[in-house]
Amino acid sequence: MSGKTHAVAADIVFDGAALHRDCAVVIEADRVAALLPRRELPAHLPVRDLPGGAWLAPGFIDVQVNGGGDVLFNDMPTAAAIGAIAAAHRRFGTTALLPTLISDESGRMAAARDAVMSLLGRHPSVLGIHYEGPFLAPERRGVHDLAALRRLEAEDLPLLTPLSGGVTVVTLAPERVPPGFIARLAGAGVKVALGHSAASYEETLVALSEGLTGFTHLFNAMPPLSSRAPGPVAAALESPEVWYGLIVDGVHVAPAMLRLALRGRGRPMLVTDAMPPVGGTLSEFVLCGEKVRLREGACRTAAGKLAGSALDMGTAVRNCVRLLGLPLTTALRLASASPAAFLGLDGRLGRLAPGYRADMVALDPQEIRVFATWVAGQGEDT
Repeated sequence: MSGKTHAVAADIVFDGAALHRDCAVVIEADRVAALLPRRELPAHLPVRDLPGGAWLAPGFIDVQVNGGGDVLFNDMPTAAAIGAIAAAHRRFGTTALLPTLISDESGRMAAARDAVMSLLGRHPSVLGIHYEGPFLAPERRGVHDLAALRRLEAEDLPLLTPLSGGVTVVTLAPERVPPGFIARLAGAGVKVALGHSAASYEETLVALSEGLTGFTHLFNAMPPLSSRAPGPVAAALESPEVWYGLIVDGVHVAPAMLRLALRGRGRPMLVTDAMPPVGGTLSEFVLCGEKVRLREGACRTAAGKLAGSALDMGTAVRNCVRLLGLPLTTALRLASASPAAFLGLDGRLGRLAPGYRADMVALDPQEIRVFATWVAGQGEDT
């Protein structure tokens, strides 16, 4: 049915806002053409009927993916590596993502950018690039290589300009860049996020006034909430025009703190911060010269420090329901509509509506497990 008009029918279709019973999504080429009651489908139209009880929902969007399928983007900043990472994450419902390069030298940043640019328009799952560093606070670097952290240099500026046809996200520590730099990036169309930062509450407010709109893995690698030093977390929770990524793996952030974030005025979204073991076979990898081992569902260095995650988006959605008590519809929005809005792509991704790209997941609502995906109208069982 490649390239032809066809339909996928389910007992429940969640369009990103409302539930439709006994409904079908009609797909023309790579777009959603219509949502129709199953009984109104034309007799000649090819239809895939999902198993009884299954849900059809918008595909998941992950804005922070370091690796997957035994591949680390920093080690292999190539188009082939990105393809392997995207394929690994698609098994768990991620239909679009940002390959994420953690702090590295400018040559590696350029190679990563070139690899992403070569795929834009050809690989629909690749939406752009996320640079997580290198303009980060040494004291909040986590597992980022201290030697890779630096102040802004002239040669970095061309790398940080927006991709033609794609999205660029830059995670930085506001206190580590010159005044006005965030405004310059935001004015050019870059999505700027605070992360791995020791910024104060006041410094964060200045960054927000310059155009910062994101917080990378809220709570992690930033000062904690404190009675007399509210820090970046408080600024995020009280700012209605920002998005913050949450790693819902039961390890990075306690469920009580995640529930607090969900009640904030800001806009939460799910991220994985995934590393090579997701969708792969290896239980060990090397990051910044340190051996990292997958232990009890978490990626840790020999010293026990967290090094990204072994989380996939399907599990993040399931954890939202089972650990946080969220309705499945809310969890699905956090994995689709919310990241689409952060990236400025909410006019074409994150919903099942006419004109939107046909990125979809089919899932069992009891087990909350994805069993099929569609990217730009092309289906694949997981």
